[in-house]
Amino acid sequence: MMGFDRAHSPTYLAGQLAKSFSRSLQKRATALGFSPGQFPVLLELWQQDGLTQKQLLDKLEVEQATLANTLARMERDRLIERTPHPSDRRAQIIRLTQLGRNLEARALEAAQEADAAMFAGFKRFERELMIEYMRMIIDNARKL
Repeated sequence: MMGFDRAHSPTYLAGQLAKSFSRSLQKRATALGFSPGQFPVLLELWQQDGLTQKQLLDKLEVEQATLANTLARMERDRLIERTPHPSDRRAQIIRLTQLGRNLEARALEAAQEADAAMFAGFKRFERELMIEYMRMIIDNARKL
């Protein structure tokens, strides 16, 4: 039997890739006042503000506890505020604060810079192929 060679293991390499992209964004995000874990929540709220935690859960594919912790940190950092839902007493509406809204342009620019740094030296078609391959793998993983 052949030994495990992590240099040829897609699973191992994907984990390293995810860490690398996260680190690339982390450097830029920290200076702006958010963390990479908060970025997906911010993206959803910039697109549609005033979602419930359940709606965010459905969109983000994260664990309930993870999202709850992320939202608590975002509230502490004054990026979001929660208000009671008008018709569902168990739910809260999550809205961006002015600080959270003002972050959008700079945060999106930071994410683009992080992507550009990670794809340095790639030709345009190589970058587009890589992104397409990543989407295909993510789709396959969702079917498991």
